[in-house]
Amino acid sequence: MAQEFPFVLNVIGPDAVPDAFAAALPAKRGAFITLSPQRAFDWPFDGDPAETLAAARTIAAAHNWDVNVVAAANRRKQLLIADMDSTIITVECLDEIADMMGLKPQVAAITERAMRGEIAFEPALRERVALLKGLAVHRLSRVYAERVRLTPGAKPLVATMKANGATTLLVSGGFTFFTQRVAADAGFDDHQANVLLDDGTRLLGTVEDPILGREAKLRALNGAIAENHLDPACTLAVGDGANDLAMIERAGLGVAFHAKPVVAEAAAARIDHNHLDALLYLQGYSEPEIVRT
Repeated sequence: MAQEFPFVLNVIGPDAVPDAFAAALPAKRGAFITLSPQRAFDWPFDGDPAETLAAARTIAAAHNWDVNVVAAANRRKQLLIADMDSTIITVECLDEIADMMGLKPQVAAITERAMRGEIAFEPALRERVALLKGLAVHRLSRVYAERVRLTPGAKPLVATMKANGATTLLVSGGFTFFTQRVAADAGFDDHQANVLLDDGTRLLGTVEDPILGREAKLRALNGAIAENHLDPACTLAVGDGANDLAMIERAGLGVAFHAKPVVAEAAAARIDHNHLDALLYLQGYSEPEIVRT
């Protein structure tokens, strides 16, 4: 398929039907391939990928279907690097910590602007963390227990890629207190994040330098590529905010997941409606191949 048809139209969503997309595809195309009955399919083709994608997304606009065009070569990735907040988990941890102090609206407003790329990430992080000064450290455990939940599809995504030989890395502009727990829960091989400083009982309102932001996430991706001797084309990066853009643009498959507009517009692929297991369908995994535990 990869030799005859260099591109694949990938469609994911409830009751997605191949016939609806026949008009969007060029004449030179193969037979569609069902990945998950009435949920996901591939349609290999040879033609203009941008033109085909635009036509297919026009068709899908009236439905909750995610439509992407991906290269047929190097489809299944050997490295997953993923953002944590609002990607692998459903919340922004810093905002939930602030809620413990009655400061969530104020902190969440800064978070939103930073994730949209309207303000620089590093000073925005310092400003928000400063507001947490004096919070008892033990309350972080309460935030994790009561607020943090894995995004549906996170475990199958990580488990399936690992079962097929991939390395998995969780990187976050958030905090190691949470990434170490989320990484363990979701099954990631490793994690990187910022360190919240405390005096043993209460937060100091500061983070350890250097701050892990946009460029640090890119360095983490490049480091993992070098360490695992990978072709960058064999990597997948996923995130939702502006500080994820550099790694998303560098990866072989960069995915904007329920992302801010600046990220969704720049990413090679986007998932706006489905769960994280959609990233497996993007790689051509069929339902029987997905590890669901």
